[in-house]
Amino acid sequence: MAPRPLTGRRELLDVARAERGVLLHGPTGIGRSTLLRALTDAVPGTVLRCSPAEEDARLPYGGLVDLFTRVPEHCLGSLAPEPRAALETALLRGGEPADGRDRLALRVAVLDTLRALASTGPVLLVLDDLQWLDEPTAEVLAYAVRRLDGPGVRTLAAERVPEGEQPVRLRCCPPGTLELPVPPLTDEEVSHLVRTDLGTDPSPAALRRIQELAAGNPWYARELGRAAYGAAGPSDADPHGMSPVSGARFEVPPRLRAHLLHRVRELPATARLALLVASVAARPSLTVLRAAGLPDPASDLAAAERVGVAAVGADGAVGFRHPLVRAAVHDDAPPSERRQAHALLARAVTEPVERARHLAHARPYEDEATARTLMAAAETARREGALDTGFELAALAARRTPGDRPADRADRLLAAAEYACDAGRLEEAGEAAGAVLAESDSAHRRVRARLILLRNAGQALRGKGDLIEEGLQDACGDPESEARLHHWAAVRGLLCGELTAADRHARQAARTGDTETRVAALATLARVRSLAGEPLAADTALEAALALSGGTEGGPESWRLIRMRAILALDSDRVPEAHEQVTRLLAAIGEFAGVEDVLATLVALTRVQVRAGHCREALHTAERCSRAPAEAGVQAAPALYAAALAAAAGGTAEEARRLAEQAVGASEADGDRLFLLRALAVLGQAELLGGDPRGAAAAVEALQRVRKLGTAMSAADPPLLHWYADLAEALVVLGESDEAGAVVREARARVSAATPGSVLAALERAEGLREAGLGRAKEGAARLRAAVERLRPLPLPVELVRTLIALGAVERRSRRRSTARAVLGEALETAVRIGAAPLASRARDELARLDAGERAGEAGGPELTPTEARIAALVGGGATNREVAAELFISVKTVEGALSRVYRKVGVRSRTALAHAMAVAVLATGAAVDLGDDDQVQPQAQVVTVGQPGRVRSSRAPDTRR
Repeated sequence: MAPRPLTGRRELLDVARAERGVLLHGPTGIGRSTLLRALTDAVPGTVLRCSPAEEDARLPYGGLVDLFTRVPEHCLGSLAPEPRAALETALLRGGEPADGRDRLALRVAVLDTLRALASTGPVLLVLDDLQWLDEPTAEVLAYAVRRLDGPGVRTLAAERVPEGEQPVRLRCCPPGTLELPVPPLTDEEVSHLVRTDLGTDPSPAALRRIQELAAGNPWYARELGRAAYGAAGPSDADPHGMSPVSGARFEVPPRLRAHLLHRVRELPATARLALLVASVAARPSLTVLRAAGLPDPASDLAAAERVGVAAVGADGAVGFRHPLVRAAVHDDAPPSERRQAHALLARAVTEPVERARHLAHARPYEDEATARTLMAAAETARREGALDTGFELAALAARRTPGDRPADRADRLLAAAEYACDAGRLEEAGEAAGAVLAESDSAHRRVRARLILLRNAGQALRGKGDLIEEGLQDACGDPESEARLHHWAAVRGLLCGELTAADRHARQAARTGDTETRVAALATLARVRSLAGEPLAADTALEAALALSGGTEGGPESWRLIRMRAILALDSDRVPEAHEQVTRLLAAIGEFAGVEDVLATLVALTRVQVRAGHCREALHTAERCSRAPAEAGVQAAPALYAAALAAAAGGTAEEARRLAEQAVGASEADGDRLFLLRALAVLGQAELLGGDPRGAAAAVEALQRVRKLGTAMSAADPPLLHWYADLAEALVVLGESDEAGAVVREARARVSAATPGSVLAALERAEGLREAGLGRAKEGAARLRAAVERLRPLPLPVELVRTLIALGAVERRSRRRSTARAVLGEALETAVRIGAAPLASRARDELARLDAGERAGEAGGPELTPTEARIAALVGGGATNREVAAELFISVKTVEGALSRVYRKVGVRSRTALAHAMAVAVLATGAAVDLGDDDQVQPQAQVVTVGQPGRVRSSRAPDTRR
């Protein structure tokens, strides 16, 4: 059978490979043997291995026989007679020695054999499952390994150890052996392992259960994954298991139960009942078990503690050794005993939610009284922020509803679907709402089901137009239902970039809906008009919504208004106001909000933190953004966008690029143009961070898509104009000055009196870089200084650092070194202080180039720009203008213009003279000129400078990229 792919544990493996002796230890199934195989794959030299089983522990020298299977016969032949006879006796290859000194002789034989093997090459002792190694072999190994000197013999061992305990067979390993506990897998690694093992994706609900029960144990995860894949159908018997709606419920498989419970099954009946009641209790304790009617739970659980399955803490709380043991105890009991346990607890507990759950499992049949009790408990759980519990109880209420009450069952299923949406359990929400849509004869309930399905779609509303149209047919004559559907049509139009339709539907919903719908519609209208570049109209709509809601902050609609108000403040450069509003909102909604509201608020907070220069905090917030979608088994474009944005500000360009590409893909899959714009913009910014032509070419590709999408949507809000400035900057890096000018003019045409200062500064930065790129460095520096002064009063340190770096680079190329050093020094200090790691790296690179230029002592004209340097080198190497254009992803016209500037700067008139000048530069430094080429390996960065006519010098600068 092919070896399983290793999942995770890379750091552990790296540490283990560097040690002479390693002892891996951990509980059953944690992956010790898999790690040993990974460590021994392709190891040179002689590998001596033993892997005893439990039944081998009683066989003397069984481990030694296994170890010496691969020892060549000539090694034994070189031993002295007495040790050789002792060894052959232990290996059952000969008689006993004559004088009875066989114990010492055997030890000497093993030691001498290992030394002989090590003299011819490396030797690796692999001792798996040390806990089953027979004692005679253990004694011999303990003697030998203490006496082996030098690196010739390495030992890799593994021992099964109960959770939290230490290995007991360390003596079988050489002195100084490193003890490495094998850690559990993360939830992400468990997910990958199960998907790899099954060759398919389990449902999100099944995956959550596997992650919870396996608790990072690879063997448990595989077994549970196979059980989930083969699960027959729905059941609601397990309080620790699946939603009764999803049909993904599965029990702990019999093989695992047999392994975990083989000693439990031998306990007295009273002890097994105590364990069962503890397994179904929400918070098991001796007090709870006594209240349930068990006469002496302490004694019963003492027996369970002796067999290592459960323990009672000092406070009387009952804890199971592993989550899977708890589930196995439950699943191993007959259904009648499970019902009995729940019935005992239903009478014992007083907390309404827990009591209702036990009542439902004690009465697994249709009963209206039970259903009403469950529904009341579900509403209580939801109010208290226990979203998953609220969903599970509402779903149980629907199951317990008698068949002659279809309307009540439909209402309870719809409530379960809404609670599932709140909890981010999209699969279950869709199943429950879909069941009502398929079965109900009530138009009103079908409309409710469609509204839930629309909400459940998240950002992926492009393909949901039929839900809205069919819903409007069902809602005919019901103005409030029609208004809710018009609002969803507005949201769909906003996400799909259909702003005119979104505006129309939002106004319709705001006219005819109930108060909640009108408030939501006005908030959406404000977002639409903001995106269309109408900030005053957006403010008007938002103020109307706030007035209608009474300005309260008590529910989802109020939360949406606060977020909208914060985003409008952010886009208007009122960053502290936006930060205060979003952080206060996040604290207020706390544990009571659904996944959607928490995610939206965290995305907004990430945006605010990045603009405020709280780059480290933004990374943490973005990480929180990613958790909820990951737990629900979905890839949410907003969360990926937030992660990419934070990485571009405080992480690395590579990570930002990777995440932004994922966000682009997720947005495209959803048909979500709103976040596609944002994701593409972050991708462009990430590509620009390197400051090289290749990255600039990729940035242009992404940002041209932003420009095209924005034009198609008739969008003109401040972020879009920022992104136009980024596009112009990328074009300048490529030498596409004419196109950059056209982009800036297009953006300037959309500037109004309400355009915030940050947008104007970004456009001035792009224009300044364009002027400098055209050889007008003095004019370019003046524009960049104006942009810096415009930004200084604003709370936008990231934008300020970007502009300072641009100004410093222009001043450096113009040989105004003292000015460049002051500007770049301020940029670096600010970037380090706010945690803007990528920009700090850019500032260091520019300072390194400045230092290199000063060391070169050049007194001539300005340096070549990175693009000019690449063009000069390619042309000097014999490339045609068309070949250069293809290599740099720019036009032939741009190459021609840049080449003219290079001729003028270098002081040559022909391609031949330029080739000679570039060759002189290479000979002067002994290294290639830095072209920004990822395929070119260079020990140090190069700064191309221009000295006297006809000469190009290349001075070395420290490589700050390492």
